[in-house]
Amino acid sequence: MLHKLGLGGRNNKKTFKQVKSHKQGSKRDELSQYTLKTLGSGNMRGAVGLPQGEDEHEWLAVNVVDFFNEVSLLYGIVAEEPMDETIPNGGFPDGFTYMWGEGLRTPIECTADEYVNHVMTWVEEQINDETVFPSDADAAFPRNFKDIVKTVFKRLFRVFAIIYASRFQQMEALGAVAHLNTSFKHFIFFCLEFDLVEQRELDALEPLVQPLLQQFEELG
Repeated sequence: MLHKLGLGGRNNKKTFKQVKSHKQGSKRDELSQYTLKTLGSGNMRGAVGLPQGEDEHEWLAVNVVDFFNEVSLLYGIVAEEPMDETIPNGGFPDGFTYMWGEGLRTPIECTADEYVNHVMTWVEEQINDETVFPSDADAAFPRNFKDIVKTVFKRLFRVFAIIYASRFQQMEALGAVAHLNTSFKHFIFFCLEFDLVEQRELDALEPLVQPLLQQFEELG
C-alpha cells in the first residue's frame, strides 16, 4: 500500500513504528497484493470488500497490518517536528479529548503526541501477539477477534483525527496532503464496509467523513 499511494519510496526510518510485513507467499501476502492491485485500478470500493471465497478474519488481519503501516508512515513524516503550541485543544480534534486507559485502573490525560505513541505501541503489540494475530495459517483467531479489530480501527481513526487537527499544515508544507487524504478515504471505506468505528467517533472529523460516506453509498 505504501508504494501505491505515493510515499513508499521514503526511507523507512521516517515511519513512526517499524513496518510490519506479511510472510512472502502467504495467504495474507496474497491478500495484501490483491488490495494493491485493486487500489491501483482506482476501484476504492472494490479494494475494501471481502474477496470472494476468503475468510473475513484473515482479511481483517491483513488490513490491520497494512493500515498500521500506513498510519505509521503518515505520522512518521511529521513526528520529529514539534507541534505548534498555538493549535487549539492541545492538538485533539475540536470538541474531543482522548485519554489513555489500556491496562490502567483510571484513564490518564496525555498530549496528542503521547496518545499517538500509546496507540501505535498498543497496535504493534496486538499484531505481534500470536494469540491475537496467529501467523500459522492453521491456527484459530480468538473468539473476540472482531472486537479487538474494532478497537484497533477506533484508535487508528483517532490518530488520523489528531493528524488532521494538529499536523495538517505540516503535511501541507511537505506536499503530503494528497497522500493523507487518499489514505484516509481508503481507511474510512474499509471501516464502513465492516462497521468498525461508531458514528460518535467519526463525528470528530464529520466534515471529512460525511462526503466519504455519501461516496461509499453511491458506489455500493
